[in-house]
Amino acid sequence: MVYYDLFLKCIKVVLKNEGGYVNNPKDPGGETNYGIAKKFYPNLDIKNLTKEQAIDIYYKDYWLPMNLEGILNNELILQVFDFGVNAGRKVSIRMLQRIVKTEDDGIIGPKTIKAINESELPLLDIFKKRRKIFYMNLAARKPELEIFLNGWLRRIDKTEF
Repeated sequence: MVYYDLFLKCIKVVLKNEGGYVNNPKDPGGETNYGIAKKFYPNLDIKNLTKEQAIDIYYKDYWLPMNLEGILNNELILQVFDFGVNAGRKVSIRMLQRIVKTEDDGIIGPKTIKAINESELPLLDIFKKRRKIFYMNLAARKPELEIFLNGWLRRIDKTEF
C-alpha cells in the first residue's frame, strides 16, 4: 500500500503536466485527455475520459509494468515515471539503465534496482539532463515537433513533489 500512495503522489504531478483534453493536429499522439492518447487507446472515448479512468490506465499500463517500486529515491521515481508516460516506458527505463551501466533492456529487475540504489552518481540530476538532451535531439531529428520542445523542457523542471 505504501507504493500505491507513492503512485498517487506521482500521478498527481503527471496529470498536472499532461493537462486535460487536447486535439492538436501536430501532436503525433493525436487526440489526448489527461495524456491518454487515442493513438494508443483507439477504442476509448478520449474526449469523455474521466480522471479516474486515466489514473487507472496509468496505474495498470505504466506504473505496474515499469516496476519502479524498489528504487529508493522517490524524486527519481517521479522523473522516470513521468518520462515513461511522455516518451514511452522502455525509453525512460533504458535511459536510466544506461546511466547506471546495466543491461538496457527496458525492464527494471533486481540488477537494475541494485545498481540504481547503490550508485554514488547524482542520478536525479543526470537523468533530468539526459531527458532534456533526448527532447532536444528529438526536436532536431523531427522539426515538426519543435513546437513542443519548450513545453517538454519546462515539464522536466516542473516534475517534482
